[in-house]
Amino acid sequence: MTQVRIVERGEIIQRQGDEVRFLFKVKSGLLRSFFVDEMGKEHVFMFAPEQWIVADLDAIGFGLPCALSIEALERSHIEVVPFKKGGKLVLDSEDRELEFMRLMRRAGSLQRRVLMMMSTSALERYEYFLKTYPDLSPRLTQKQIASYLGITPQRLSALRAERVGKQSSRNESM
Repeated sequence: MTQVRIVERGEIIQRQGDEVRFLFKVKSGLLRSFFVDEMGKEHVFMFAPEQWIVADLDAIGFGLPCALSIEALERSHIEVVPFKKGGKLVLDSEDRELEFMRLMRRAGSLQRRVLMMMSTSALERYEYFLKTYPDLSPRLTQKQIASYLGITPQRLSALRAERVGKQSSRNESM
């Protein structure tokens, strides 16, 4: 059955390489999923603020070891939802449809993100980040945001300056 847990900032609740056994729903706080590549570089896959669900869907769907680690970026109150063998959720029946729809939205969000990473500029990705996560910027470090965008923290600083410059130009021309 579903458990409610409090996790502290910096706590890893799922490790890359482990067997996936849980889905995590954020009641309050902030989680991130990430992976470390062969060169030892961290890549942020997604952030999960309040009411988001995070899990390694590929590992669940295909019975693979976790490709993603999940870490609390803030002290977080989470629901831990176990899986049965074969990737079936163990949920109360009244919550099944709602949880499934939220999970599918997350999967859709991740699909959009992958396509965006393949086809858009760094500035467009940053704009998408701000639109998707309007309240997260002050809660994250520049390094975490840059990792999510697939750029360096220095490039993120330049993007922020470029964006401020564009907004100033628009306001002056009005």
